Amino acid sequence: MSEVATAPVVGHSRFRRVAWVVAALVLAAAAVVLWQKLAQKPPPRAAPPQIVKVAQATLGDMPVVLNELGTVMPTATVTVMPNQAVSGYLVDVPFQEGQDVQKGQLLAQIDPRPFQAALDQAIGTLQRDQGLLSEAKMDLVRFQKLVTLDSIARQQAEDQAYVVQQNEGTVKLDQAAVDTARLNLGYASITSPVAGRVGLRLVDVGNYVTGSSSTGITVVTTIKPTTVEFTVAQNDLEKVVERFRTPGVKLPVTAYNSDGSKALATGTLYALNNQMTTSTGTVTLRATFANDDEVLFPNEFVNVRLLVDTLHQAVLVPTPAVLSGAPGNYVFLVNKDTVSVHPVTLGPSDGKNTVILSGLGAGDTVVIDGTDRLSDGAKIRTAAATTPAVTAPAATAPAPQGSEIARTPAATSGPR
Repeated sequence: MSEVATAPVVGHSRFRRVAWVVAALVLAAAAVVLWQKLAQKPPPRAAPPQIVKVAQATLGDMPVVLNELGTVMPTATVTVMPNQAVSGYLVDVPFQEGQDVQKGQLLAQIDPRPFQAALDQAIGTLQRDQGLLSEAKMDLVRFQKLVTLDSIARQQAEDQAYVVQQNEGTVKLDQAAVDTARLNLGYASITSPVAGRVGLRLVDVGNYVTGSSSTGITVVTTIKPTTVEFTVAQNDLEKVVERFRTPGVKLPVTAYNSDGSKALATGTLYALNNQMTTSTGTVTLRATFANDDEVLFPNEFVNVRLLVDTLHQAVLVPTPAVLSGAPGNYVFLVNKDTVSVHPVTLGPSDGKNTVILSGLGAGDTVVIDGTDRLSDGAKIRTAAATTPAVTAPAATAPAPQGSEIARTPAATSGPR
């Protein structure tokens, strides 16, 4: 009776276990399907085209200009000092500080009385010895006549000839002493050795001055004409020397104020130093300026722009189009609705436009704005129509401040 009762219970238990297993398998399959669906990424969306501005490469002239820092160097700067041969008390300083003086103009007067007395003494000695020489010459003539008459010994006449020679030597010494005394008297009047502008007075009247003084009386500086001295790197020296040695060619040099906003004067390059400074790898050049308006002040720092040459019919692109990165110097070349990284070789630049020596031709379109969001092959859309690059200034006109010629344009961005 008991065996018959337990049979349905065992069957029901097995059915429940099978049901649980089936339910677990269904849930696991559902979980796997759900996980696969959730793990799937949404299909990528196409990147929208980047909005950029473009411009076309054009042909034009580009001046090759070197921008350097220079110093105004006067053609003459002289410290006025007494001559080593004279010393004494200053009795007059007849110049006004800051005035223009001419060469030979009196600047200071040392008390001349001691030097005048020395000159008078030398003149007196000369006159005395000249009298003795005249007397000796007359005696010589007399003795030579008596010798012919056999009235005196020949030796006496010969001795008298030697006396005349001695007196002639004495007179020459006296004449030299007179010249020296007269020269010293002239040195007592201190004059300007050059034409220029006198500086501040360094010694007042009443002071005792000597030629060994280190300060001097004043300083005279030539204002016009003047020169500007500047240096050029050795990498740029070859083209400067080549143009400088070309017959009939004068390289114009323009001096600008310290911030480069105003052109002060224009001159010409006239001298190159004969050796290079090894510590800096530069060569010193000097340009001359008429400076009639005296705008260049001695020892003033100025910005110098040397026009070396002019490239004619060069390929020009706006400078913002030029980038630098892993490929080197490059531009983003526009190909219909996409761009490509295009390596280029750069020439001089005036800040607004840059010369492309190789890699582009006139009419090629490049990106000038929006390059920071681009990569090779990116799609683009032109923001608005742009005008071609403006032709560079004429060869004789230096680049304005803010548009100076760079040997290699600065990098603005790299490829992304």
